[in-house]
Amino acid sequence: MSTSPRIPYIDPAAITDPAMLAEFQRAARDGAPRPESHAIRANVPAVFWAFTNAWNDTFVEGVCEHAIKELCRLYVSQAVNCNYCGNQRSVKAQAEGLLEDQVKDLLDFDKATRFSTRQKAALRLAEAITWGLEPTDDLWQGLYDHFNKDEIVELGFFIGLTMGQQRWNRLLGMEHSQFMAGTLGGLAPKVQSAA
Repeated sequence: MSTSPRIPYIDPAAITDPAMLAEFQRAARDGAPRPESHAIRANVPAVFWAFTNAWNDTFVEGVCEHAIKELCRLYVSQAVNCNYCGNQRSVKAQAEGLLEDQVKDLLDFDKATRFSTRQKAALRLAEAITWGLEPTDDLWQGLYDHFNKDEIVELGFFIGLTMGQQRWNRLLGMEHSQFMAGTLGGLAPKVQSAA
C-alpha cells in the first residue's frame, strides 16, 4: 500500500528550471538518488542545489572510485534501516563492477571474503561514522594504507552527507515510484522485478 511522504513532493508543473529538470531526469535514469527525494528537496531550490551539487561533486564524480562510495552508501542504508535508500543502486557503480551479492554482506563485511582490503577500510570508516565509534590507530592506519588524504576527506564527507540524508529520508516515509512513476533507473533488482 502506497503512502504519502510527511512533506509533499513539489508539483511537477512547478519545475521550470531546465537544469533542475535535467537533474530529475538523471536521477530517474541513473538512481542514487531517485526522483522522490529530489522532489522533497526541490520545494526549496537552495536546498535542492546544495544537496545536488555536493552529491554530484563527491559521489557521482570525485577523487575516490565511485563503486567504493556506493558500498559505503549502501552500508549506511542498512545500518540506519532506510529501505528507500537501500533499495536503490547507482547504475554507474554497477558498471564499475559492484555486484548485488556484495550488498548482502555489508553489515558483516569484516567477516565476508568478497570484499577487498581497500573496500573493508572504507567500510570501517562508514561503520565508525554511522555508529559513532571511537577513532583507533588501526582504523586510521587502514585508511592511510589504502587511500590518500584527498580520498579520505571525500569519503568522510560523503559518508556523513549520506548518513544524514538517509536518516531524513527514512523519517519522511517516501516510497519508490511516487514521483516520476514508471521510471526504474537505479532501483535494486528485487524492486524492479516487483514493479
